[in-house]
Amino acid sequence: MEAKAIAKFVRISAQKTRLVARNIKGLPVEDAMNVLKFTPKKAARLLSKVLHSAVSNAEAMPGVDIDTLYVKKVLVNEGPSLKRIMPRAMGRAYRVLKRTSHITIVVDES
Repeated sequence: MEAKAIAKFVRISAQKTRLVARNIKGLPVEDAMNVLKFTPKKAARLLSKVLHSAVSNAEAMPGVDIDTLYVKKVLVNEGPSLKRIMPRAMGRAYRVLKRTSHITIVVDES
């Protein structure tokens, strides 16, 4: 049975998160956790939290063996961007986009 977890409005760009998410797709959950544990990026920590939540959701379902879970799907979509202003020379202002993302992880039994 599938179990999923979603983290919305996470303050990291979707592009940076997808770089790390690509590494765990299709792996068994235990291997995916180890890959994320030793990946030195902010996205790895965030993906690890969502993966742990998905495993916990699967554990709550009756008749699911946690040892056979694998990462079926990892979706990282763009969320809304926070618009900020950076002061520049001669009274000008540049727009700074603080991007957010929505992370979805689906785990399933193999």
